[in-house]
Amino acid sequence: MNDFYTYAYLREDKTPYYIGKGKGNRIYSTDRKVKLPKDKSRIIFLKQNLTEDEAFRHETYMISLFGRKDLGTGILRNLTDGGEGSSGAVISEETRSKQSAARKGRTCTEEHKRKVSEALKGKIISEETRKKLSEAHKGKTLSEEHRRKISGRNHYFYGKTHSEETRRKMSEALQGEKNHFYGKTLSEETRRKMSEANKGKTLSEEHRRKIGEAHKGKTLSEEHRRKIGETNKGKTLSEEHRRKMSEVNKGKTLSEETRRKISESVKERWRQYRISKGLDRIDSTKGYIKGNVWVISNRANTLKNDASLQELKTLVENLEKL
Repeated sequence: MNDFYTYAYLREDKTPYYIGKGKGNRIYSTDRKVKLPKDKSRIIFLKQNLTEDEAFRHETYMISLFGRKDLGTGILRNLTDGGEGSSGAVISEETRSKQSAARKGRTCTEEHKRKVSEALKGKIISEETRKKLSEAHKGKTLSEEHRRKISGRNHYFYGKTHSEETRRKMSEALQGEKNHFYGKTLSEETRRKMSEANKGKTLSEEHRRKIGEAHKGKTLSEEHRRKIGETNKGKTLSEEHRRKMSEVNKGKTLSEETRRKISESVKERWRQYRISKGLDRIDSTKGYIKGNVWVISNRANTLKNDASLQELKTLVENLEKL
């Protein structure tokens, strides 16, 4: 649709100090780093009724024509060469520091958060954009100071919890083909790096407690259990891993509640095992052949074991006399 335009902000001497592209009321928006002229007559449209691509191209052309102050090529305060994205942006460390200081202590209102959320609904980041983001972050590590600032009580979500409705939506949004990792597997190299990065790290008691609280009352679906089982098939724990697990659990004792749950779980499994059925040989001297098999519960199979018919009859007779 041809509802895009290019515009300029003029100085008092009528020379432009900013060139932009937009649609709707963007030309008068104050949500920007460059201030609008107080005199509205110095806010002008350059071209109107453009497609977005045409607006991008004209914006880029006008910026190249007048040049940028930050690059020493002209008179404009633009920090990019125009066009889609922020191509060509050069932000000095001093500018970054000033921007950071200006934002300190600021918090977004609930209304602002709601608008941002609405604006992002349904948007999907393209594979190309994901790739660029990945490349841009390669090799970068957060400083200890940065980690401290965004952890614990400083974290924006500290003390908050997602509602059940939000949890459900997040879960549905990541299921199946919607998940960004659907059908992908981690390479051995990536697994090794992750392992190296986590070596020597231990979770605090507070962290463990929170994880425990988060999982209370949750049960794994049969599908989930099946996948875990298939993933662990044929895997064995190394001696090193066994040793570490042993050291971690040294001196720990199970609470009465945990003991009770384990006991109930074992009892239930044993009960299910005893009532479950399987094939058994009628004559144990012969194989599992036609005419020599029958369906029998594990409980009954255990009772008869290697006892003869006469021995079982004698047992029943004696039990009846009690």
